[in-house]
Amino acid sequence: MDPNSKQKLSEIARLLPLLAIWLLSACGDGAWNNPYPKADKGRNILYSSFTERPKHLDPVRAYSANEYAFIAQIYEPLLQYHFLKRPYELIPLGAEQVPSPVFLDVNGNRLPDDADPGLIAFSEYKISIKPGMRYQPHPALAQNEQGSYIYHQLDPGFIESANTLSNFPRTGTREVTAADYVYQIKRLAYPRLNSPIAGVMGEYILGFPEFGAASTAAFKQLQASEDGGESWLDLRSIDLEGVEVLDAHRFRVRLRGKYPQFIYWLAMPFFSPMPWEAEAFYSQPGLEKRNISLHWYPLGSGPFMLEENNPNLRMVLAVNPNFHGETYPDTGEPGDRQAGLLDDVGKPLPFIDKASYSLEKESIPYWSKFLQGYYDTSSISSDSFDQAVQFSTQGDLELTEVMEEKGIKLQTAVTTSIFYMGFNMSDPVVGGDLERNHLLRQAISIAMDYEEYISIFNNGRGVAAQGPIPPGIFGNRTGVEGINHQVYEVRNGKPRRKTIEFARRVLAEAGYPNGVDRETGKPLILYYDTTSSGPDGKARLNWIRKQFDKLGIQLVIRSSDYNRFQEKMRKGTGQIFMWGWNADYPDPENFLFMLYGPNGKVKHGGENAANYNNPEFDALFVRMKNMENSPERQEIIDRMVEILRRDAPWAWGFFPKAVSLHHDWYKNVKPNLMANNTLKYKRLEPNLRDRQRRQWNPPVIWPIVIVTVILVVSTIPAVRLFRKRERSAAR
Repeated sequence: MDPNSKQKLSEIARLLPLLAIWLLSACGDGAWNNPYPKADKGRNILYSSFTERPKHLDPVRAYSANEYAFIAQIYEPLLQYHFLKRPYELIPLGAEQVPSPVFLDVNGNRLPDDADPGLIAFSEYKISIKPGMRYQPHPALAQNEQGSYIYHQLDPGFIESANTLSNFPRTGTREVTAADYVYQIKRLAYPRLNSPIAGVMGEYILGFPEFGAASTAAFKQLQASEDGGESWLDLRSIDLEGVEVLDAHRFRVRLRGKYPQFIYWLAMPFFSPMPWEAEAFYSQPGLEKRNISLHWYPLGSGPFMLEENNPNLRMVLAVNPNFHGETYPDTGEPGDRQAGLLDDVGKPLPFIDKASYSLEKESIPYWSKFLQGYYDTSSISSDSFDQAVQFSTQGDLELTEVMEEKGIKLQTAVTTSIFYMGFNMSDPVVGGDLERNHLLRQAISIAMDYEEYISIFNNGRGVAAQGPIPPGIFGNRTGVEGINHQVYEVRNGKPRRKTIEFARRVLAEAGYPNGVDRETGKPLILYYDTTSSGPDGKARLNWIRKQFDKLGIQLVIRSSDYNRFQEKMRKGTGQIFMWGWNADYPDPENFLFMLYGPNGKVKHGGENAANYNNPEFDALFVRMKNMENSPERQEIIDRMVEILRRDAPWAWGFFPKAVSLHHDWYKNVKPNLMANNTLKYKRLEPNLRDRQRRQWNPPVIWPIVIVTVILVVSTIPAVRLFRKRERSAAR
């Protein structure tokens, strides 16, 4: 054998014991499939995921759940929802206290708190903010020794070389002032920023539309003076009549009329403070093209800041070192203490150091990583439903034995949302106010077996609706007193949908026995407009068609894309449709307004897609919408709901049920369907997580052992041949 071969055999012989030692040592060094850096082991980091990059991280534009998941942890609006109390209760966040309005007449004279709403010309809110709140470290606030902003007049060459915010090495901070909250309200009114709530705020905040016109004109003039280049309009220079800074920590907002729901808006990121320096910095030409903008890099005063924004891989929230501080709540509702939700009373927030969100576009890989312990929480997709949960003998969701053995916990909550089947009330067949039209809609409402729909298509995750107001919202009635007696009857103390035989009798009374028009002798043909597509959509549409078949009604499915569907709704050419609504705030007005006549989709472009118009209902709505929650308001709501049940502009559909899982090391978990800033309350036990990960992910070394054995066995003939030649040479 040549010397090189001899050397190779010698090297293999030396490597084999080293390989065995490495295998044995690696077995005790944690899970081999851990996707996170070894340096993060044992650290107080929450792990979750996102499926799609949030488009807007600027609170003037953001209005979707995947955006709020981030910005609600970064920005601090004036109010927030109590983490534990139910019904939902507003408490201060940026404000010193929840503001109460002062009512004024047309001459500016103060009115009593119980004044007739018709006499109230203005509602005035004086808001005091907490002193000592400071913004996160940010280049926009960096100043030199002379007090000048370092990065507000950037050289074009520097901008061309900048790729991320980390290219700006110096940062600064300052205290949040009342002027910052006022500046953000002006941004809501600035048409160039396209805030989705500008229309609503324009109806109430005094001078809001006028500010929009003035700021637009000022921007055009500014552009003309700068040859049409990109320009920053300093909104501080334009007055907004209804909003005024009183001093460093106080400002005033004046609304038209009475609008109690305004305080709910104050709990949304739209009403967070925004330093003018942020706009001055980000508006510099060329930065937005490089994704250096408020939509990519927020600037807030909340407990967290966006440390990394890499939408193709990961988004990371880290603790804001300048956070002014907050403590865990000391009160809750019955059962919270027994559930361990008051174990952290008075402790400083937040509990975690970071939250790392990885991009996961597919549900199966996410589910696998959750079971391995690499994600702390998980929703339940249809693919994993049977593995995760099962139905008890009482029909409730409960964990499977496998999940319980892993210490996984289940949380369920009926959402403040509704999905409903709507009838176009301007349609001559399914709409109208004639008795036969009422009866037709009621028969269809009975036939639409939403309990079955929830079971088949939602894995039981939902509650059939008895009216438009979800559980947890004032005005919703529970138990027997909340039953829709047009569709349900009480059997054994529980609501049960009336039989299909009863629905057929109602249909015959409407003039359509067995689905045939008694006057014309022709079959009743109705039209259902939808955007559903694909196999799942086809299954749902087949199910809906079968519900109408039970009455002998022929249903024609008219599919289209969402733009075409919306056009049909706007023009009123649709007949029957399915739609939904998520609460903006926990008030019955936010649901009942969808059936208020002046909000009709066709005539007024509002959210009343059914184009329902009942003068009695509308008059009650006007009385109810500006009332404080009280027995009197509940009584009015009860009357309104009964009118809706009789007229049946909707087949009431269902309230979806949110179902989520979390590991035992993830603490302070309580569904809060209104609050978005709950990350600060979450606590982890990283050591328990590490132990469980090692237990659930033991290294699979048998393939390596087999390969090692094969290598060893394969060297034996070579070693024998080598020794044989050595002996022959010796002889």
